[in-house]
Amino acid sequence: MSSVLKSVQTEIDASYLYGVLADHEKDETIAHVFRQMSEIEMGHAEMFLRKHQPTGALVIPPPSIRARILHRIGKTFGYEYIVGVLMDTEQSISNAVIKTKVKLQQPMTGSETNHVRILRTLLETNANISGPSVARFEKRHRSVGGNALRAAVLGGNDGLVSNFSLVMGVAGATHGGNNVLLAGSAGLLAGALSMALGEWISVKSSQELYENQMDLEMEELETNPEGEIREIALIYIAKGIPEDQAQSMAHEIVSDKSRAHAFLVREELGINPEELEGSAMEAAVYSFFLFCIGAIIPLFPFFLAEGYTAIMLSVASSSIGLFLIGSSITLFTGKSMLKSGMRQVLFGLAAAAITYGIGQLIGVTIAG
Repeated sequence: MSSVLKSVQTEIDASYLYGVLADHEKDETIAHVFRQMSEIEMGHAEMFLRKHQPTGALVIPPPSIRARILHRIGKTFGYEYIVGVLMDTEQSISNAVIKTKVKLQQPMTGSETNHVRILRTLLETNANISGPSVARFEKRHRSVGGNALRAAVLGGNDGLVSNFSLVMGVAGATHGGNNVLLAGSAGLLAGALSMALGEWISVKSSQELYENQMDLEMEELETNPEGEIREIALIYIAKGIPEDQAQSMAHEIVSDKSRAHAFLVREELGINPEELEGSAMEAAVYSFFLFCIGAIIPLFPFFLAEGYTAIMLSVASSSIGLFLIGSSITLFTGKSMLKSGMRQVLFGLAAAAITYGIGQLIGVTIAG
């Protein structure tokens, strides 16, 4: 697919998905924003097509398989997943455009900014959209399932690849004997526990770090309010507000310590307090089961058979799992599903082949 056709397809997919979100959004004000975004994206697609097809009727391609799969995911797990993926896609597009212009030494025009900013502008400038609607919309974009779906894909991949390699290594040493079940089960449990503990530590340590920074910010507000007024004024000035007005606004906001603290936490520290509400234990349990799901795929055939039959079944089932995971990753990257899926299969099989070969060498050495 040429770069032009790829760009057109990206815009058409985004238009389609924003339309899906609008159709399933109960809040009419937010649905209105989604419809506007859908129109903007379709306008971009038509602009691309008209530029390269100056004459004749425009032929608009249909949404891609990727977009339709995302629609299905939305039906099953909730349409917040689509919002998360769209935000990631648009951020990636924006970064790619900026990098290309920097490389070619082209001037920035401001149009490079991603559509998250467009959404924010539509919300903030539309008089019919209430404050609660804005807050709800922003909350959904911070906590949407795009990240959860990505975590599910990557967690399953970690379990599958690591246990596949372990199982093949032991199978190479034992020719697919009963020891594979023992080693594979131990690897599944050890890996899942390690993943769960790592996730728990990651979430907990981040929460504790942010909470400590927030406490220090409150302490500074109480002990050095004048210094905090200067900081807040500088933040406003950086946003383009005149210095006198910025100073006045800073004095006003510091008169309410809780409001000033919330402002500084958000603007200076870049911390979203709502993100601290996540449960470390919930994240750990989630990671545990995701790893187990991936790790059971290469191990399950050894419950049904043994020897080279079990090895071949394990390779086949793991290859299918690797392809599905590789294809799933394209939901976030927008790349070719076939290419990404096959790449994942090749990498996974290469890792398994290496450990299988090492296992055979060890088995021969021990036997000798």
